[in-house]
Amino acid sequence: MPTVTIPFFPYTVFFLYIEPISALAGAYYAAIKPQNYLNDLSLSDTVVKSTTPLVTTQMNMALLQLANLYLLFALNEHLVLSSTTSIITWKRMLFCLLIADFGHLFSMAPLGTDVFWKVWEWNAMVWGSVGFVYVGASMRISFLCGLGLKTSATNKKK
Repeated sequence: MPTVTIPFFPYTVFFLYIEPISALAGAYYAAIKPQNYLNDLSLSDTVVKSTTPLVTTQMNMALLQLANLYLLFALNEHLVLSSTTSIITWKRMLFCLLIADFGHLFSMAPLGTDVFWKVWEWNAMVWGSVGFVYVGASMRISFLCGLGLKTSATNKKK
C-alpha cells in the first residue's frame, strides 16, 4: 500500500504554523481593534479614516463573531492537521478551507474588482484579506493536486 509523506516545507510549515498565526492576527484585530480593522478594510483610494467611534454595537458583535471564526480556523487547521499524517484527512480539511478561501475573496467583492488585482493600492489588511488568501488557496490547490507530495510503496510480506 503506498504511503504519502507530507513535506515539512512548504506544506507543514505553512498549514500548521504560518497560516494559523495569521488567522490569530486577524482575530486580534477584529476583536480588539475593530475600528482599525474596518478602516483598513479598503483600497488606499477609498480609505476613510476616522477618529470618532463608528463601530456600532451590532458591528462590534459581528466583528467578535468574525474573530471567533478566525480563532476556530486557526485552532482547527493546526490541531487537526498536526494530529495526523493521513493524506485523506489533510485533503478533506484543505478542501474545506479552499472553499472558505473563495468565500473570503467573495466577501471582498463590494470593494469592486480592483481589489483583486491592483496590488499597488493594497494596505496591510487587504494584503491579508486578498494577497495572503491567494497564497493560501494556491498552497491548498497545489496540495490537493499532489504537487511535492512524495509517494512511496510499502511492501508487507508475510
